[in-house]
Amino acid sequence: MNTRASQRLVAVGYGLATHGLFGLAVTAMVAGLATGMGTGFGTLHGPAAWTANALLALQFPVLHSLFLAARGREWLGRLAPRGLRRDLATTLFALFASVQVLATFALWSPSGEVWYAPHGGLRGASLTLYAASWLLVMKSMQDAGLALQSGALGWMAVVRGQRPKYPPLPTRGLFAHWRQPIYTSFASALMTAPIWTPDRALLVAVWGAYCLIGPRLKEQRFLSVHGAAFARYQASHPYWLPRIKSPIAPLLGARAGRRA
Repeated sequence: MNTRASQRLVAVGYGLATHGLFGLAVTAMVAGLATGMGTGFGTLHGPAAWTANALLALQFPVLHSLFLAARGREWLGRLAPRGLRRDLATTLFALFASVQVLATFALWSPSGEVWYAPHGGLRGASLTLYAASWLLVMKSMQDAGLALQSGALGWMAVVRGQRPKYPPLPTRGLFAHWRQPIYTSFASALMTAPIWTPDRALLVAVWGAYCLIGPRLKEQRFLSVHGAAFARYQASHPYWLPRIKSPIAPLLGARAGRRA
C-alpha cells in the first residue's frame, strides 16, 4: 500500500472515531441535561462526588481553550501520524472535545436530589424550549461551517488528496445578527432543560460562565486570522445577543423625515 492510500485509510479511521464519539457525546449531553445530570455512571458520594463533578465540569472549558491555542494544537497534533498532523487538526480537536463531553456526562456522580421538575403543560413547554435550543445550536453550527465544527473538514480533505480549506469568516445566518450564536444557543440549552438539580446547577455555573467568557479568547484568534475584516464585523455586530429593534422605530424615523 502506497503512502497516499495509507494516509487516506488513517484519515477515514480518525473520521469514524470522531463522528462516532461526537454522536455519543451529543446524545449523552442532551439526555444528561434533560434529566438534571441524572444519567451519569459515577458512584461517588458526598464531598468526593462534588469534587469529582467539579473537576469534570472544569476540564472541558480549560482544555478546550488550551487546545485552541497554538501550543495546545501542537500537543494535540501528536495524536496523529507526523505527516497528517496539520491536515487532521480540526478532526483531532473535534475528537478530543467529544471525549471531554462524553467523559463529563458518563462519569458524573448524580446526587439524586431534585430541586424542581415541571409537570403537565409546564413540562411540555420546557421540553419544547429545550428542543428549540438544540435546533438553534445546530443552526448556528451550520452557519459557522458544519464540516469545521464536526471535524469532518480535516479527514475528508485528506481522503480527497487536498489540503483543508477553511470556511471564510462567518457573517451570514445567525451570525448576521450577533457574533457568538453558538455560545448563546448552547447557553440556552443549559438553561431550558426541564429538571433542576444541584448537579445541573454546578454544570450551568461553570459552563454558563465559559459561554460568556470563552468567546473573548475566540475573538482574539479571529482578529489574528481575519484582521481588519473581523474588526469591522466586531464593531458592527453585538457580542452575545442580537439587537432588539423596536417595531415603532421605522415609524418614528419616517415621521421625523416628513417633519424635516
